[in-house]
Amino acid sequence: MGEDNSREPKVVSESPATPRRSNRYATACTVLASMSSVLLGYDIGVMSGAALFIKKDLKISDTQIEILLGILNLYSLVGSLAAGRTSDWIGRRYTIVLAAGIFFAGAILMGSATNYAFLMCGRFVAGIGIGYALMIAPVYTAEVSPATSRGFLSSFPEIFINTGILLGYVSNFAFSHLPLHLGWRLMLGVGAVPSVFLAVGVLAMPESPRWLVLQGRLADAAHVLDRISDTPEEAHLRLAEMKTAAGIPADAIGIVSVPDRNHGAGVWKELFLHPTPAVRRVLLSGVGIHFFQQASGIDSVVLYSPHIFEKAGIKGDNAQLGMTVAVGFTKTAFILVATVLLDRIGRRSLLLASAGGMVASLLTLGVGLTVADHHGGGKVMWAIVLCIVSVLAYVAFFSIGLGPVTWVYSSEIFPMRLRAQGCGGGGGEQGDERRHNDDVFIAL
Repeated sequence: MGEDNSREPKVVSESPATPRRSNRYATACTVLASMSSVLLGYDIGVMSGAALFIKKDLKISDTQIEILLGILNLYSLVGSLAAGRTSDWIGRRYTIVLAAGIFFAGAILMGSATNYAFLMCGRFVAGIGIGYALMIAPVYTAEVSPATSRGFLSSFPEIFINTGILLGYVSNFAFSHLPLHLGWRLMLGVGAVPSVFLAVGVLAMPESPRWLVLQGRLADAAHVLDRISDTPEEAHLRLAEMKTAAGIPADAIGIVSVPDRNHGAGVWKELFLHPTPAVRRVLLSGVGIHFFQQASGIDSVVLYSPHIFEKAGIKGDNAQLGMTVAVGFTKTAFILVATVLLDRIGRRSLLLASAGGMVASLLTLGVGLTVADHHGGGKVMWAIVLCIVSVLAYVAFFSIGLGPVTWVYSSEIFPMRLRAQGCGGGGGEQGDERRHNDDVFIAL
């Protein structure tokens, strides 16, 4: 059968004579938006060390600690599902502000907790804020990034997640020398500080041009696109394609009326109740890649890294927390490698290399822990070194592929109208409620 050229995605083109702009403005916008991911990273990193002191101070069981650490995924899921509709309603920018405000309240509650129930209440509030931030940062980043650097800029949320994890580890180490009842509370409470800076900084950002188009605010969208696109021609083409995807006439200007569906109404039905075959494939791919990202065990390694090092034979809270700082540095450093490679070698190659390296690292870690745990004659230095190297290699391989590519992939492939709520539901793939939008979307 011959190739159907009508189904090939359109791409943003520009005249060879048109000079490319320095896209500092688009980069600044994505950096500010991606800073919301620091909230998730900080919570993961700081809780891994704070749990050691919470258990001692509140005198709670291992099971309660496991629930405290693991329940975040459930809480953040609630926030992510709500964030999609919220961002379609009030916009991407104010959703980020809302996420920062919710996390601020959660951090204050956790930092002032007097018992386990109080701590779980704060954990719930912080988890909702994290869910909002986790969904909206990749969506906004993908929507303001020019096509030529979308892979690079869309990896910023993962960079800031890793930065947050590192800051959490450093906070653990810095406050571990304080009195038991005070140290872990400061570790958790300090998380409120970045949320304040985030909420203030986001107010200087423009709204997503795609959201503006969906609201019928074409003049505002054109102004933003002119600032974030590589060339004036690209800005004009992107606006025209957004109008097509939103069902707005090509010659419309200024402020126009739009269908209710452009405000987010009916998206859940199209995604889950009555999806087209294209949307069904998209949703399966998106949910699948997010599932395997979590099933890879990254949360277990990051949250329980002090316990892993303890099992390996490293004794003392300070020594274990010091090793977690090394994990944070490694994880952050290799995400920077991924940002360079994303637009050069592609998403698929990084995913395959990442998955293979993670499998090998976990197998090696299992061998090292088995030897260290069953050797009765004292420390086995080679096993300790093997465990340390395996953990560092594992987080490094995660950071070059499965970590950033999952978010880049899911934020790129949803059609414009389904993107916010689709990413909130766990990722997505290319598809649309109308067949012709499949062609338009790649350029968007």
